[in-house]
Amino acid sequence: MSDGLKSSYELAMEKLRARDKEKGIADGDTTLTDDQKKRIAEVRAQARAKLAELEILWKPQRDKLLYEGDPEALANAEQTYVAERSRVEEKAEASIEKVRRENKKPGK
Repeated sequence: MSDGLKSSYELAMEKLRARDKEKGIADGDTTLTDDQKKRIAEVRAQARAKLAELEILWKPQRDKLLYEGDPEALANAEQTYVAERSRVEEKAEASIEKVRRENKKPGK
C-alpha cells in the first residue's frame, strides 16, 4: 500500500478491480468489439423503453388507488410494480453480460 492518501477515484477503481477479479475478469478481458457495443446499447435502450412503459402504466394505477384510499391494494400494486421493474433490469443485465462474455471465446 502506498504511503499517501488515495483519492476517491483510486479507491473506486481498486474496488472495481477487486470485483472483476472475484468474477474472473482479467484486465485485458474488458475490451468490447463495435458489434458488442451496439448490441449492449440496444439491450439498454429496450430496457429503458420497457421501464418507461411500466412507469406510464403505473402512475394512473397508483393515482387511482391513492384516490380510493385502499392502502393494502396500493401496497400490493406497488410490490408488483417494483418486482416487474427488477425483472426487466435483471433481464437486461443478464443479456448484457451474455454479450460481454462472447468476447472471451477461444481463438481470439
